[in-house]
Amino acid sequence: MAIKSQEERAISAEEDIILVRNSVKRVTALLNFSLVNQTKIISAASELARNTLEHGKGGRAIIQLVNDPDRVGIRLTFEDHGPGIADINRALEDGFTTTRGMGLGLGGARRLMDEFVIESKENDGTTVSVTKWIEKS
Repeated sequence: MAIKSQEERAISAEEDIILVRNSVKRVTALLNFSLVNQTKIISAASELARNTLEHGKGGRAIIQLVNDPDRVGIRLTFEDHGPGIADINRALEDGFTTTRGMGLGLGGARRLMDEFVIESKENDGTTVSVTKWIEKS
């Protein structure tokens, strides 16, 4: 099965989180990430997709194959047009939540991945991009 360099998934319902997870699982397996790293990436994707749905009122996930001369990886970008995050630093703290969750989503995703970028504007949405790399053999 070939890997597309990019695929996009809408996130507007609970079932979409499962579709994002399945796409990420397929791509990480095809890229030969270790089982441990596959689990980390899928977990981060699940957390960020759930945040996109619950906090951002829906949006999209972009799954990209990325590479440079020494490594290959996966980049996951989650975009929404929700209310935004008033205090990003506080939102990244473990235990902080504005809903019923455990408050591990953003901070947990940041720890599971190699790169983490977040941009958010109040009343204009949030974009979170995470990347995991593996060295080329």
